[in-house]
Amino acid sequence: MSTTTQTKMDVDEVAAESQWQTVHRVVLPVDGDMDTLPLYVDFNSAQRVVDEKSRNSRSGAAVSSVAGNTSNRRSDFITGRREVQLPEHSRVSFGTYFNAFPASYWRAHTDVEQVRLTVETDAEATVIVYRSSPRGTSNRVESLSTVSGGVLSIDLPLKQFGDGGWYWFDLVSHASTVSLLKAEWSVPKPDGFVPGTVSIAVTTFNRPDFCVRHLSTFAESEELLAVMDRLIITDQGNKKVRDEEGYEEAAAALGSKFRLVEQGNLGGSGGFARGMYETINDGTSSYCLLLDDDVMVETEGVLRAVQFADFTRTPTIVGGHMFNLYERSVLHTFGESINEWRFYWGPNQETKEAHDFSASNLRTTPWMHRRVDVDFNGWWMCLIPTSIIREIGLALPVFIKWDDAEFGIRAKAHGFKTVSLPGAAVWHMPWTEKDDTIDWQAYFHQRNRWVAAMIYSPYKKGGNLMKESFAVDVRHLLSMQYSAVELRLEALEDVLKGPGHLHPTIKTKLPQIRKRRSEFSDAQVSTEVGAFPSVQRVRPPKRGIQPTAPRTMRVALTKAVTGAVRQIAPVREKALEHPEAVVPAMDARWWRLSQLDSALVSSADGTGASWYKRDNAKFREMVARSLKLHKELLQNWDRLSDEYRTELPRYTSPEAWSETFAAMAVDPGKDKNASAGNQ
Repeated sequence: MSTTTQTKMDVDEVAAESQWQTVHRVVLPVDGDMDTLPLYVDFNSAQRVVDEKSRNSRSGAAVSSVAGNTSNRRSDFITGRREVQLPEHSRVSFGTYFNAFPASYWRAHTDVEQVRLTVETDAEATVIVYRSSPRGTSNRVESLSTVSGGVLSIDLPLKQFGDGGWYWFDLVSHASTVSLLKAEWSVPKPDGFVPGTVSIAVTTFNRPDFCVRHLSTFAESEELLAVMDRLIITDQGNKKVRDEEGYEEAAAALGSKFRLVEQGNLGGSGGFARGMYETINDGTSSYCLLLDDDVMVETEGVLRAVQFADFTRTPTIVGGHMFNLYERSVLHTFGESINEWRFYWGPNQETKEAHDFSASNLRTTPWMHRRVDVDFNGWWMCLIPTSIIREIGLALPVFIKWDDAEFGIRAKAHGFKTVSLPGAAVWHMPWTEKDDTIDWQAYFHQRNRWVAAMIYSPYKKGGNLMKESFAVDVRHLLSMQYSAVELRLEALEDVLKGPGHLHPTIKTKLPQIRKRRSEFSDAQVSTEVGAFPSVQRVRPPKRGIQPTAPRTMRVALTKAVTGAVRQIAPVREKALEHPEAVVPAMDARWWRLSQLDSALVSSADGTGASWYKRDNAKFREMVARSLKLHKELLQNWDRLSDEYRTELPRYTSPEAWSETFAAMAVDPGKDKNASAGNQ
């Protein structure tokens, strides 16, 4: 059913409108950023394309979607945050990431049965409404027209979106220029509906400039301020947020809606746990939204997360997606899950990593129309109902890594779902700019994965974790990355101590592992690459053939065995005086490094290099130590698993965290520049 109304509404119409809640407003970038434009608006004409993976098994016919000419981008048509001006005889589509309505997510997680699209223009125009199927095919629903401008609205059912699909609309101008004044998607309010409010919790370490930008961003959004109880910034660094230029003015703009908490460095899990702790102690917010410090925020996405959570059938964690801060049209993943056999996270198997919307927009990406169900959402942006926090506890005390994944698994074990909601997102530095599996974070990657597996793995002795963990140690040793293996082995030693070590070591472990790691040459990065001795290859590669990546498991095993045998042989003395090769970070793989006695390996961020040196004695010692520790873990798995599971409610409780916060308290009164409102 469609209806056309005029801009002025009578009393009955106003009353009817009050029974609907706007949950998704069409918004636009106002800074002229051409990189983000494809996420908001699509000026391209669409053509049919084929998704080969969706081929019908009976008929052999391929399912079609649409493809567009991505060269047609016009930011000059954007006249405001919610306004677009089209010249005569033009067309624009809002079938985009931020402006299409993710109908299947509302169908799956709420009791909402219909959505109302309302579009307001100032002149003659046509609105063409589309919906998609889970396979990505586009279906025209209805065409609405207005002669002199005004408000067009249409109520649309959600019943057919069981497995996937979106709604969107195209706007077409006629013989004159037309402006879209606003457009929004609304849903009926249930009886007794009370909208929720949110506290936004940011944890930071030495990024005061980002935090001041957060203050300004939230202060400028009236719609967000209406649902935000408080912005809580937990400052754990020595470059204080309160000392950053512009802080006082930005903090004053938020007034009582802002709280700055200062504490010693407890990592991401400690900072986010503090945000959860402050939120539930305040007792006013329905939700706590965790947000990284180094992100660029789309405030409309925060609103959508809150409003979606207001309508879910049961308390639900609502996460946002992550776009690449440096390639702003590139999406990190569309949804993440846990492989329980390996006990490792990764993108949902129905999705693709690093999707570029500038190359293939929503309308031209068939796989994106299938609803993606997730196990967890990263804490770059994640809204958690306070009722869930009160029931299952705060973050796991693990400093960094696996805190977000573990919380999602824990919530799932208690019957709570996580939804990664399309249209809610931030821009964040991509993981591809660093390799944190070989720096100081190697300890936390290893220990926290094992702790999570001991609590939740449904497989005997952790499934494939034991075998894979040892194989990773060997891979690092073949690559002469002895510092990473040292930290990984220390992690296993701590796992064997049981859960009692978690809270005490969160305060002390980082400086310890930094110090230990600094003792290894592969961890010593120099920015003065020219200071290293000249490269001199002692023995050329056999027949002049450079090592290549193994293409089969059999070849990989053969190379691993021959590489391991070679590690036991004495190191050529000249290789300790001169590196044998220069190896870029992207090529620093075990099958190449295992053929060298030494190498200059560039760091992942490109700022320097390390001199890797083969040590046959250390190789033998570390392999033996790794075997011993994995054997002990295998023998003690059942006992340790029971301890970590039994103690979980205690070491994630507000009471346990409160003691840790107290031990790491910072007194701002000792600093003459401290603000009176700091805690």
